[in-house]
Amino acid sequence: MELKNLVSMVSRSGRQLQRYNKGQRQVVGCIPYRLKGSNMGSEKNLEDALEVLVISAQRKGKGMLFPKGGWESDESIKEAALRESLEEAGVFGTVEGQLGKWSFKSKGNDGYYEGHMFPLLVKEQLDFWPEKDIRQRVWVSVPKAKEVCQYSWMKEALDLLVTRLESNPSSNL
Repeated sequence: MELKNLVSMVSRSGRQLQRYNKGQRQVVGCIPYRLKGSNMGSEKNLEDALEVLVISAQRKGKGMLFPKGGWESDESIKEAALRESLEEAGVFGTVEGQLGKWSFKSKGNDGYYEGHMFPLLVKEQLDFWPEKDIRQRVWVSVPKAKEVCQYSWMKEALDLLVTRLESNPSSNL
């Protein structure tokens, strides 16, 4: 069965199954990435080869970010990360080892969140996905992603991804 047939065209909504840790809502996200070409022998080649996918925030004019959302009680952390990437960015691939965990203040309210980020090596990009009509997606270089991303904790996760890829360029993490 093709992946396209498995993707629900409706994003999950509501907070009934939402996970919390010490009062902090738990969110998970991915840094979708791809490598152009296979020549990754040096840092310069990695910089040239690495592209990451950023998406627009739901509220217009609020910058770009990596796909992320609530981790729910009926899914593993990696399943949640992959679901958010499918819903928000329309990409599917391999969720790799966690980059880290951050505590951050919500931009919309006074709450604090616990954010977990994972690399997602993109294998397929869908033409239609649940949030296609409310989000834009664009492949950018790492420096451009740091320029347009609205969250400092996501920029830190991106730095960790680059460091990981530079230190282990030939493996699939």
